Amino acid sequence: MNMQRFSGKVVVVTGAAQGIGRGVALRAAAEGGKVLFVDRADFVAAVAAEAQGAETAGFVADLETYEGAKAAMDFAAQQFGGIDILVNGVGGAIRMRPFAEFEPAQIDAEIRRSLMPTLYTCHAVLPHLLERGRGTIVNVSSNATRGIRRVPYSAAKGGVNAVTQSLAMEYAEHNIRVVATAPGGTDAPPRRIPRNATGDSEQEKVWMSEAVVQVTESTFFKRYGTIDEQVAPILFLASDEASYITGSVLPVAGGDMG
Repeated sequence: MNMQRFSGKVVVVTGAAQGIGRGVALRAAAEGGKVLFVDRADFVAAVAAEAQGAETAGFVADLETYEGAKAAMDFAAQQFGGIDILVNGVGGAIRMRPFAEFEPAQIDAEIRRSLMPTLYTCHAVLPHLLERGRGTIVNVSSNATRGIRRVPYSAAKGGVNAVTQSLAMEYAEHNIRVVATAPGGTDAPPRRIPRNATGDSEQEKVWMSEAVVQVTESTFFKRYGTIDEQVAPILFLASDEASYITGSVLPVAGGDMG
C-alpha cells in the first residue's frame, strides 16, 4: 500500500473537528495531503494543528448555508492553489424519536443538518474540480436509511445517496468521481459539541437506547464499528486506488446493508 496516497493533493474535509471527519482529515494529512479542516466548531484550527509537519489549515464555516460552503471551498483553493478531493463528513441525527413525535421544525432541522451541507458543498466545489480537470468527492452517508427512531435523518441520508449517484453520472465526462460510504453505528469519543444542544429528555433517552439496540442487532458482528474502521474505506475511495469506482455507496456497517 502506498502510504503517501495524497502527496501533492489538496483535500478538503468537512466535519473535521471531531469524530470520523477528524480521523479522515488527520490521516489524509499523514499520507501527504494538503488538508483543509472545515467545521462550525471554533476549535477546528487546533485540531488541524495536531497534524504536525503537515500542510494544514482550519476553517470555521456553517455548512448549513450555501454561503458557508462556498466560503470554505474558495478558501481552500486560495490557500492551497486548488482542490482535488472533497470529503463530506457533516451530518448526524439530532434527535431520536418515533416519527409521529417529531415536530415540523425538527424535521426541517434534520434535513438541514444531514443533507444540505453535502448538497451545498458538492455544488460549491465543482467549479474548482472542473478547473483542475479532475477530482473526487466522497460523501459520508449512513446505513440508517433503514432504521428506527430517526426517519427524517434517514430521509436526509437517502438524499445523500441520490446526490452521489446522480452527480457521478453527470460529471464522469469531466473525470470527476463521486462516491460514498454508509457507516453503521460507530464508537467515538464524547462529542465536544453535542448533537442536540437542548439535551435529551428521559423519554428521548429511552428512544435512543431502542435505536442503539436495533443498530447493534442489525450487524453480523453485534457491535459498533471503530473510527479507524470508518476512516480506512473513506480514504481508499478518495485515493487513486479507487480510480475506477464512481457512483457507488459502500456500506461499512458490519454486514448491515441499511
